[in-house]
Amino acid sequence: MKSAERTKKLRDMTVDELERREVEMNEQMFRLRFQWAMGQTETLNKIRELRKDKARLLTIMREKSNG
Repeated sequence: MKSAERTKKLRDMTVDELERREVEMNEQMFRLRFQWAMGQTETLNKIRELRKDKARLLTIMREKSNG
């Protein structure tokens, strides 16, 4: 899925859904970091993608809380 599609999906969510998604992302990031530490190198791209998605999510949450 392209970043524009992900962003549109996030913008369509409510604040509560965004907060739940943030918790899910944090849990997923923890698991990916653990895999990375264990030497599974294919997780690096997933970590980078997840980090960017989380930044998008937090930006949209900030916009909705200010708007």
